[in-house]
Amino acid sequence: MVKSGTDGRPQVLVRGGREWLVGAEPVRWFERVSWWEAERRMPKGLSRVDVEVWQIQARLGRNPGSALTTMEIVRDGLGGGWRLREAIADAA
Repeated sequence: MVKSGTDGRPQVLVRGGREWLVGAEPVRWFERVSWWEAERRMPKGLSRVDVEVWQIQARLGRNPGSALTTMEIVRDGLGGGWRLREAIADAA
């Protein structure tokens, strides 16, 4: 689950029952969806073929000394939910 600020930027990611707080400016971009790889036709109601992707750097809990972990999250274009694409622990 992702909690966003009023400006739509991710602020908190809840993963495995633990909160990860965004500790650096997130980066957003859009990617083309390869819907034809899974479907014969474009899914009904899907008016665009791009998905929103955010790369965030987050730390576990509220400890400012905790190492940042880089994560990519993708917003579901239909339901508005989020999924974690990958997480990479940064060496500090």
